[in-house]
Amino acid sequence: MSYHNAVLLKESVDALAIKEDGVYVDVTFGGGGHSKEILKRLGKNGKLFAFDQDPDALANVIDDERFVLIPENFRYISRFLRFHRIKKVDGILADLGVSSHQFDEAERGFSTRFEGDLDMRMNQRSKISAKEVVNTYSEEKLADILFMYGEIRNSKNVAKTIVEEREKQKIETSFQLKTILKKYLPNALEHKILAQIFQAIRIEVNEELEVLKEFLLQTPNLLKEDGRLSVISYHSLEDRLVKRFIHTGLFKGEPEKDAFGRSNEPLKRVGKLIIPTPEEIKINNRARSAKLRIATLKV
Repeated sequence: MSYHNAVLLKESVDALAIKEDGVYVDVTFGGGGHSKEILKRLGKNGKLFAFDQDPDALANVIDDERFVLIPENFRYISRFLRFHRIKKVDGILADLGVSSHQFDEAERGFSTRFEGDLDMRMNQRSKISAKEVVNTYSEEKLADILFMYGEIRNSKNVAKTIVEEREKQKIETSFQLKTILKKYLPNALEHKILAQIFQAIRIEVNEELEVLKEFLLQTPNLLKEDGRLSVISYHSLEDRLVKRFIHTGLFKGEPEKDAFGRSNEPLKRVGKLIIPTPEEIKINNRARSAKLRIATLKV
C-alpha cells in the first residue's frame, strides 16, 4: 500500500512555475509525492526544503543532495528557513489534507472505519490527543469545537452526550465514541456526520486552523517578487481562510484603503480555482473535495 497518493500533483506543481535553479518549499511532505515532482523539474543547482512533523513521514526521505527534510510543523517555516540561511524562495506548496497513511493506520485514530486509540495527533510528540479533548474538555467547549470545526448543528446535544457517557466510563477508542453517538447518526448520513465530528476533534488536537493562519501570514515575506504560492485545501474552513487571505491579506474584516481608494493586499490570485478531474477522483476518492488556489506577490 502506498503511503499517500498526491492529490492534484501536476496542477499544484505546475502552479509553482518551477525555475531550474530556484528554491522551493513543500510544507506538507507526507509520502513525498509533490516533492519528487518538484525535484524532477529542478536543475542541479535548485533546492527543495520540505516540512513534516509526523515521524512516520521521515521514512520517506528522498536521497538527493538538493533536498532537505525539516521534521517540524510548517507554522515555523520562516524560523527554519532562516536557520538554513534562506530568506526568500521561488515557491511554496501546501497540501493541507491528512495523509492516506495517517487515515489507514488504525492506531493513529484518524479514521472512522477502524477501531483505534483516540489519538489524532499529526505530531506524535504533542501532549494533547483526541482522548484529552473528549474526556477533559468542558461541555461548552466541546459544543463550540463541534459547531465551529465540524459544522455540527446539534453540537450542544452531542457534547452533552459525550460528557454524560465519559462520567460512566473513559472514552478511549474511536468505536467507543462512535457507539456513544449512535443516536445522532442516521443510516443515510452516518459516515458524513461521523466524519464531521472526527474532523472537528482532529482540528482542535492539531490546531490546524491556527497553524494555517500563522503559515499564510508568513508567505508574503518569504516569496520572491515573482514567487508562487500553491495551496490545496479539503474542507470549507481551510478553503475560506486561504481564499480570503489571497483576496484581502486578512482572515476577517476588510482591508483599509488609502485616500485614493487603494488597498494594500500582499498577494494576488493567479488563475482560477482548480479542482480534480472526475478521472482523478475515480482513482483516488480522497481527492474529491480538494481545491487548489494559486497566488503570487502583488507588486
